[in-house]
Amino acid sequence: MTKTRDHGGGLDAAMARWGGQRKDWVDLSTGINPHPYPIGQIPSHSWTALPDEAAFKSLETAARRFWNIPPQADILAAPGASALIAQMPSALSGQSVYIPPPTYNEHKAAFDEAGWNASDDADALVVVHPNNPDGHLWEASSLSARQSIIDESFCDVAPDQSLIDLSRREGVIVLKSFGKFWGLAGLRLGFAIGDPNIIGKLRTKLGPWQISGPALEIGATALEDVDWASQTRTDLSQSANRLDTLMQNEGAIPCGGTSLFRLYETEDAAAWQNKLAEHHIWSRIFPYSKTWLRLGLPPSDRWAQLENAL
Repeated sequence: MTKTRDHGGGLDAAMARWGGQRKDWVDLSTGINPHPYPIGQIPSHSWTALPDEAAFKSLETAARRFWNIPPQADILAAPGASALIAQMPSALSGQSVYIPPPTYNEHKAAFDEAGWNASDDADALVVVHPNNPDGHLWEASSLSARQSIIDESFCDVAPDQSLIDLSRREGVIVLKSFGKFWGLAGLRLGFAIGDPNIIGKLRTKLGPWQISGPALEIGATALEDVDWASQTRTDLSQSANRLDTLMQNEGAIPCGGTSLFRLYETEDAAAWQNKLAEHHIWSRIFPYSKTWLRLGLPPSDRWAQLENAL
């Protein structure tokens, strides 16, 4: 059995310990937009027919416009960024990788599983930009490895900080996640953008029809809706500021994050998690820090539950 890695989510385990039903809980352990993109009506053929080339082309065209992808870069849609992360070691060349910690742990897990070694002077570099959980932003000048993976799963809240222009370079792959900013994590949609040779290997690994018809339809529509994206960035920023104010009033110190999740320095993160869980609010703590607490944003109708818990 595969060992379960440390992640946000896992609300079933929280319910088993603290009780309540899913509807009673507010899951702030992830960085998913609590106000997802409105799906609307999905054409019946998206459910009943195999996805055709035109649907893939429509999604890729919308993605190129939304992220301003350089023409030299190839693009591959996948069933979630995690599916791409798992395949990245097999698409790269070499035996050593540098993944600056602390960061999202699926990258290390994928390279460990593939037998790569950790090294500061490595064949490949992996960075999360902005980083999860502290929100650190990387400079393009620091990404000079022969092969670089830049995970921009949370970068859509700050498009001016994107390093997408580096995807024109040989050996560079930029990863994008649809689930975070658009709040549709269950749709399972992600993108790899960059070196055509690496993208070609990933495409072979994933095989045909790798994206469901509904995901193709919803993804293309959402990526074309720039007005929704602009308003969402404003709304998320305001909510993040509101959350910081609440937490500071209770003695937690903001120390990083993005407008999709906030990181706080506390005296005892586990005690904070227990206190919030007693009020059916799930949060994120980390095995490498006894003081870091990460919170996502509550939906607009659940702020009172958080305020009462604090």
